[in-house]
Amino acid sequence: MREALNQWDYVTASYVVAISSVLTLILWAWRAMRSAEKRRDEVKRK
Repeated sequence: MREALNQWDYVTASYVVAISSVLTLILWAWRAMRSAEKRRDEVKRK
């Protein structure tokens, strides 16, 4: 175990959290958009 704290551990961890959160948000928004487009197309066909 190290005694001195390295700030790069925190920087790396924050980048990992931020990037994974942004990718999750993009995926969620894309899936919601595709679902909304599908519902819109179904309504237009009726």
